[in-house]
Amino acid sequence: MSPIFWKNEMNTTTLTRRHSRRLSIRISGDGTSITRLEFLPPRLAASPCEVQPGFGTSQGEAAKRLLLEAFAQLEAYFAGELRQFSLPLAPVGTDFEQSVWAALCQVPFGETASYRDIAEAVGRPLAVRAVGNANGKNPIPIFIPCHRIIRSDGTPGGYSCGIEIKKKLLRLESR
Repeated sequence: MSPIFWKNEMNTTTLTRRHSRRLSIRISGDGTSITRLEFLPPRLAASPCEVQPGFGTSQGEAAKRLLLEAFAQLEAYFAGELRQFSLPLAPVGTDFEQSVWAALCQVPFGETASYRDIAEAVGRPLAVRAVGNANGKNPIPIFIPCHRIIRSDGTPGGYSCGIEIKKKLLRLESR
């Protein structure tokens, strides 16, 4: 499947690619940073989109290059060739969510941390449930590695993209 670009009313450029027969990934950016990553069933990702005006401009071309680089890094990660992403990220959230997402980025490839560990890392040791909520609201999963956060008892816990995807990501990083 070839990439599909479009620009919506919020000045966001989006690229969707089929990752497997059962899953497609959509990455969005604001032209300078990645703002969202979503997992979609292929039937939703295959809907036709028009290329909107502005893509011939240098700003539109820069947005395309950034999204293509994001997919290149994602493919290298899935192939086991990349352990750390080097992309500009701009997730939108509250100050607390931002602090949680920054703490998630400190959990190294192949390792896990508990929701309690993250609560302590952000200076709110009693805010374990709030950390779980912020983790679930992460708009850029994988690039901000919320899949590395597990329950204190070692079980995976939840994942906004589905527990099976979380388990696959954890297995990928344990190789």
